[in-house]
Amino acid sequence: MSEVETDVLGAPYTQETIELPDDSEGAVVATLVHRPADTPNAKAVLHVHGFADYFFQTEYAEWWTSRGYDFYALDLRKYGRSIRQHQTVNYVEDLREYFPDLDAAWARISGRDGHDHVVLTAHSTGGLTVPLWANDRRPELAGMVLNSPWFDMQGAWWTRTIGTTVIKQVGARTPKRVIPRPVSGFYTRSLHRDLEGEFDFDLSWKPVESQPVYAGWLRAVRNGHSELHAGIEVGCPSLVLSSARSAAPESMDDSVHRHDIVLDVNQIRRWAPSLGRHVTSIAVEDARHDVVLSLPEVRKKVYAEMDTWLTAYVDAR
Repeated sequence: MSEVETDVLGAPYTQETIELPDDSEGAVVATLVHRPADTPNAKAVLHVHGFADYFFQTEYAEWWTSRGYDFYALDLRKYGRSIRQHQTVNYVEDLREYFPDLDAAWARISGRDGHDHVVLTAHSTGGLTVPLWANDRRPELAGMVLNSPWFDMQGAWWTRTIGTTVIKQVGARTPKRVIPRPVSGFYTRSLHRDLEGEFDFDLSWKPVESQPVYAGWLRAVRNGHSELHAGIEVGCPSLVLSSARSAAPESMDDSVHRHDIVLDVNQIRRWAPSLGRHVTSIAVEDARHDVVLSLPEVRKKVYAEMDTWLTAYVDAR
């Protein structure tokens, strides 16, 4: 039986715990956060977070509710509100393991709650998982917004060739092996209000040091990349937002706040057309990796682009 209670964000946000079939580590849940629109209607948004992340972007939610959309956000299994003590945080060995989480959320939004005009939105790794789910399940979607989706490996060319071959072999044999990687912590520091940012979020759910990357999980991501690159069809108008530029800063300078310092935006733009027949790709000058957590004047640009796209391709249908 699902449990619904006031969310950690406070009213009017609620959270619903969704029990899912056990996996190899035991009990599994997902968590559906909900903020209703001021006036009940048939429109809704379902949002999915990225890696080492969870939903806390209230300004984003309230942008949607101000336009008459009920807003839902899903903390996937082993992330944020859905983490349980016995679990390996953020870990799966196949991105399809998230499909039951999305199925359950979709059933509540489009079935139980009666929404027939639904937009899917997702960030980073969620921006890879959600299109793959839509391609597989073929739900009736009004639109899709992907915020800096992880469409390919960042870094040197060999990470996408020789490195991927090695990762797939290691991930199959020793999936829980931790893959060493440098983590500066600059990105999360640029966001949190107690550090160099303006946003409040739980540093145990979205830590400065990120989370360990396991070989089995990275293998799952690379398999997802391969599926995307072969071409999918999400079946609705899609908007892909990214920063205009990537950077690899060595200190907390201004580039941290005005570039994507997590992913390679050129790879995002290269693979955006793989989503289907109707894709709009926009690079926002000075945006951060999570474009809706950019500096205030940049967020205005992001929301203006979203408003133009929504008006032209989604709400006009």
